[in-house]
Amino acid sequence: MSQGPRSGLAAVSSALQAMSRHLEVRDVLKTIVASARELLDAQYAALGVPDDHGGFAQFVVDGVSDEQWKAIGPLPRQHGILAAMLQEAKAERLADVRKDPRFEGWPSAHPDMSDFLGLPIRDGDEVIGALFLANKNCPQAYGGCGFTADDEELLAILAQHAAIALTNARLYERSRELTIAEERSRLAHELHDAVSQKLFSLRLTAQAATALIDRDPARAKGELHQVAALAAEAADELRAAVVELRPAALDEDGLVATLRTQIQVLDRAHNARVTFAGRGVRALPSAQEEALLRVAQEALHNALRHSGAEHVDVTLDRRGSGAVLRVTDDGSGFDPRTVRRAGRHLGLVSMRDRASGVGGTLTVESAPEKGTTIEMEVPGG
Repeated sequence: MSQGPRSGLAAVSSALQAMSRHLEVRDVLKTIVASARELLDAQYAALGVPDDHGGFAQFVVDGVSDEQWKAIGPLPRQHGILAAMLQEAKAERLADVRKDPRFEGWPSAHPDMSDFLGLPIRDGDEVIGALFLANKNCPQAYGGCGFTADDEELLAILAQHAAIALTNARLYERSRELTIAEERSRLAHELHDAVSQKLFSLRLTAQAATALIDRDPARAKGELHQVAALAAEAADELRAAVVELRPAALDEDGLVATLRTQIQVLDRAHNARVTFAGRGVRALPSAQEEALLRVAQEALHNALRHSGAEHVDVTLDRRGSGAVLRVTDDGSGFDPRTVRRAGRHLGLVSMRDRASGVGGTLTVESAPEKGTTIEMEVPGG
């Protein structure tokens, strides 16, 4: 990965910018390690994130091939010099790590290392990782190798920013987990309110049919028809919930294909005619694609469950470098002014939040008995 040493503010700036471009924790760790190795011109670099059991929850290396890494075996434990960095939270700069009394050896497939520079990564008083380098690449004319005090100072700057990048990535992943949890909670409420109630009605209707079957077969037959209708509605609710819970992977299929697939399923699952058209849309930033997908799902949910619509049309069109999503139904409609009342149409509030969260806008046009059109526009990236 390294192309040779770079020095000065430009090199530091490049490394910090590289770290700030990623939000996934694993990507941030890889970028920190690669930046450190390139910046200090080392042969090897690694970063370990400790767990609470004497090992490492994550361990990322740079300068070691995949084949070498597999041959080395299990992740290292927190012992020797690694443990010292984590427990004492201080830098370690050694001319030859193999001669240090704390050195306890390494697996047979491990590359041979001599000069060593390690620093803890700290978030306040907490040590959240250990960053270390080995085998400084020195010109032969210098007559020797080894990390210097300047190298240690430079790595300390990088470690400070690495702590910020790693903390931000963790917060991002935590917020994403909370969003997923909120989605699952909302679906649980939907299932309880819709499917559970239908199943309860189905049970009561079946009991009524059982009681009537001997003394009034005609009425019993009517009740059994109602049982069949309730069972079909419950199945529709479950299908739609499963579709929303497990959308196709946007990264693999893209927004247009994902929407088309989901809408085809909804069209089969509901009495209303549901159509989709996507025209000229380019790939968008992942956050925008996810927001568009979720808004489309919420708008479809409202149209199919609450409006009594016979037709629901979904379009996704290119607009400049961005896109505009439009969901139109011919259902009962509503007065948009009522959405401001607490506890009403919280789905619209969620859709507006999703749109604004990715720099987009959301508009709602509706009137009683006039249907509804929900439009979301994002600027692209």
